[in-house]
Amino acid sequence: MQEVVHFGAGNIGRGFIGALFAESGYHVSFVDIAEQIIAALNEKQTYTVRTAAENQETITIHNVSGINSKTNPDQVIEAIGKAVYLTTAIGPKVLPFIAPLIAKGLTERLNHTDEKIYVIACENQINATDLLEKEVLKALDEATIKKMDGTVYFLNSAVDRIVPLQHNEELLDVLVEDYREWIVATDLDLPEVKGMQIVPDLAPYIERKLFTVNTGHATTAYLGYQAGKQKIHEALRDSDIYQNVKATIEETGAYLIKRYGFKPEVHEQYIEKILYRFQNPKLNDDVTRVGRSPLRKLGSEDRLVKPAREAQKLGLPFQHLAKVMAAALHFDYSEDAEAESLQQQLKQKGVRAVLRDVCGFEEDDPIAKEVVHYYYYENVNLLKK
Repeated sequence: MQEVVHFGAGNIGRGFIGALFAESGYHVSFVDIAEQIIAALNEKQTYTVRTAAENQETITIHNVSGINSKTNPDQVIEAIGKAVYLTTAIGPKVLPFIAPLIAKGLTERLNHTDEKIYVIACENQINATDLLEKEVLKALDEATIKKMDGTVYFLNSAVDRIVPLQHNEELLDVLVEDYREWIVATDLDLPEVKGMQIVPDLAPYIERKLFTVNTGHATTAYLGYQAGKQKIHEALRDSDIYQNVKATIEETGAYLIKRYGFKPEVHEQYIEKILYRFQNPKLNDDVTRVGRSPLRKLGSEDRLVKPAREAQKLGLPFQHLAKVMAAALHFDYSEDAEAESLQQQLKQKGVRAVLRDVCGFEEDDPIAKEVVHYYYYENVNLLKK
């Protein structure tokens, strides 16, 4: 049985990427520092994935185990030496922290085999594998880097599956939506994995996903929070919120259509499908969960600022995206550390300085001016104006 090392034993790792590998006949070693989850994986070696659908599917996952990277790094190195795939679903900010251990694993591996290994960061960030590769290379010497040629392949990917807050009786079980998409960019002939789609150029697909699914999800959360909604599907029952979410991802859609040549009618169908997914009551997803980490989501390369900048460059509208950025600045959920930090920065520096430091906008930037304009409207007025 072929081996896979997957960093991140959380709900996305177990419910999406790791599950697909296990269903495809691989043995999956989940690497994490969550002691309870790692212990449960090693004790049970199985868990259940259920789909949040009218006709719920129940999938039993076998051939899994866990390694605690904090207490057993040597086991991780050994597992990397045997793996055909090394994947992550751990969060893009964590990639630099796991890179040195991956580098050690690859170094040891290259000392005893020239079998190919494929490294794929399955994160909600454009070209996350490039970031991981850069950090791994920092920890390698020139001789090892030369050995990697033709043996170690870093492949970018785009992933799409909603995994809501969990309320399961069993620790390892995961509830996921029935829709999934995993696209990997390469011209190589990869070992087969269920659900993996291979394309020669990832950019159109990853931007389509990030600027429709992630932008739309965040928009629903931030406008829903302003309107006092608790759940994503409940927020979209509000006609004002629904129309604003749709208008926002139609702005990103106008950019995607012009940039990548997507057919307008096909992209409109994609938008409708995304909105339909968000309205699934079985996901029962919290507005506060989806809205968490506003500092990251307001970053210059992320789901709100980047499409607004690209739209501006092409002479396309960005007003609804600016409105959502303003709503994100109002996200003051006290149980989210980034939301708390954002509110502190707003109090200490003011909105214009935050837009500069967090989003990369200069004060005279037309997008920044539009965000400031919406920021000073109270709560539900963000939906109306």
